[in-house]
Amino acid sequence: MALKPTPALLAVAAFLAFHFLVLFVSGKPNLIPENESDLDDWIVQNMREYTDRKAELRERNDVPGTHDDKSLASAEDSSRVIRVKQDGTGDFKTVTDALRSIPTGNKQRVVVWIGGGEYREKVLVDVTRPYVTFYGDKNDMPTITFDGTAEVFGTWNSATVAVEADYFMAVNIAFVNSAPMPDGKRKGAQAVALRISGDKAAFHNCRFIGYQDTLCDDKGRHFFKDCFIQGTVDFIFGNGKSLYLNSTLNSVSNGSGVITAHGRTEVQDDSGFSFVYCDIKGTGKTLLGRAWRGRARVVFSYTYMGDVVSRKGWSDYDDRSRANTVYYGEYKCSGPGSSATQRVKFARMLTDAEAKPFLSLTFIRGTKWVLPPPNL
Repeated sequence: MALKPTPALLAVAAFLAFHFLVLFVSGKPNLIPENESDLDDWIVQNMREYTDRKAELRERNDVPGTHDDKSLASAEDSSRVIRVKQDGTGDFKTVTDALRSIPTGNKQRVVVWIGGGEYREKVLVDVTRPYVTFYGDKNDMPTITFDGTAEVFGTWNSATVAVEADYFMAVNIAFVNSAPMPDGKRKGAQAVALRISGDKAAFHNCRFIGYQDTLCDDKGRHFFKDCFIQGTVDFIFGNGKSLYLNSTLNSVSNGSGVITAHGRTEVQDDSGFSFVYCDIKGTGKTLLGRAWRGRARVVFSYTYMGDVVSRKGWSDYDDRSRANTVYYGEYKCSGPGSSATQRVKFARMLTDAEAKPFLSLTFIRGTKWVLPPPNL
């Protein structure tokens, strides 16, 4: 028996038809464009202000977990700003004191505005304090620095700033580990500038400065845009699922370096690093990645690779079995370091179809939760 076309059914049909057209007529609704000149328009369309997507957030439930995007909408509705200034003219003199003022179980967006200068602190944004934003002036960028090392704290806990809470954001902040460059002789010289272990974190125009193990992209989904990441060996490592867009990767190795050491171990692990429109430069010779764990997944797309990039590109970490299990991909990259002629055999030069999953905010399910920096 045919259904009678009631107004409610017609409305549903119209809604579905509209989204069908958006998805299939346009073909690529969220794909990062191949022409870099179109990137700004893509950003405007995909990183809309909170006020423009409030209704979507309230209608959306994410996968089960500590928080969902409905709670993000509520948190953004009740945002507040607290100020940190070393001269005492703000609400607090240290970042740590500002964080302590945020109640456990926090449910509102708290923007910690940090004045210019160097803050020598070891900072923890613990799991009970979600929805925190660190915000600095791009013309007077504050630096949070400490010299913790693996020898003293262990690699994971050596981080100058460790973020374990969900929905963290940082804008115009420099994260620095000031421990000296490893000399190949000292043990425990790994030194993390930032560890991000919370889910749905975004970093805009931030700097991550260190040597070995600079950025611990530990776990969760993360977005890095217009960032500068510097190091020597494994300076982006962990088992996160992250999109790095329009960022600079600067190797400062005296000899051989490595950019990534991804930590995926199981086939079912939903993690990986996707670098799009990035710029690789620096000193020495650097690999794009090495198989720190057996099923590492890293893809570089539309990236300029300077001659600092080693011709072989990737390493199986002296374990030939890992060459059969890692997923190392390159797609339409450029520059002298992008030549595929001497790449290792297990490097993949991706087809359009193979690259597609890595070229969208949907890679990190970020079409709803990724927001542009707040307007202060």
